[in-house]
Amino acid sequence: MTLMEHIRELRDRLFKACLGILVGLCIGLYFSKPVERFLTDPYCERFVAGCSFNAATPLEPTIVRLKIALYLGLIIASPIWLYQLWAFIAPGLHSRERKWAYGFIAIAVPLFVAGAVLAHFVIAKGIQFLLPVDGDYQLTTNIAGYIDFVTGMLLIFGVGFEFPLIVFMLNLAGVASAKRLLGWWRAAVFLTFAFTAVVTPTPDPFGMTALGACMSLLYFAAVGAAFLNERRRAKVAARNSYAGIDDDQASEIETVLDPVETSGPVRKSGPVEPSEAPRPTRDEDL
Repeated sequence: MTLMEHIRELRDRLFKACLGILVGLCIGLYFSKPVERFLTDPYCERFVAGCSFNAATPLEPTIVRLKIALYLGLIIASPIWLYQLWAFIAPGLHSRERKWAYGFIAIAVPLFVAGAVLAHFVIAKGIQFLLPVDGDYQLTTNIAGYIDFVTGMLLIFGVGFEFPLIVFMLNLAGVASAKRLLGWWRAAVFLTFAFTAVVTPTPDPFGMTALGACMSLLYFAAVGAAFLNERRRAKVAARNSYAGIDDDQASEIETVLDPVETSGPVRKSGPVEPSEAPRPTRDEDL
């Protein structure tokens, strides 16, 4: 396939992906209002008398609704644009790399959802800790800022839950052994809590502690999976000496040479001298 053919295929894939996202956006507009209520429930449950939001401009509520619909459209149309992305890059991958990609997607999606669920729980607890319910002032929150805060927390927690999966993929690729990963546990835990302290937008200790503890536990789970993977590799290698060779890699051929016997004397080429001519036999004399 030429370069122009690749560019045309990329254009077609992007068009189909954008068309799927547009359809998902239209569906997301229908469900944007219930989702907005779901996102604002942790804030409204803090105030018994009810909650209210303010808008900086008349268009801000509509923009917030469109933003929520776009997020829903990306989620609804994810099978379409993920397939288009996979169909574009899959022909250039080996069979072993395709298996890794299938496993990565199968594990990454549940981990991201688990991180988003934890983020929603942390938001509810954090709002109860941060927002006062008594005082001489009336508290109102900007709707656009609140939605950005909630979606940012969902994204941060979802991406944070993918970190152990990346660690396990390093072991699958042979970059780091399970024993080495286990030896790095102190540095991994420290860097995990440092990362959560920086990226968590709330100053309360609930978000940082919850995300850091879960990422640390998932790191040890990834190390345990790495030990199981290495044990499986050792068993397969013991049964098959060619287990470490990729499907597209040519195997080495063991060449066995047969012994060659010593040949007789070689006659000199050219005209035969009379003295070297073969003597006739008795039958020829007759």
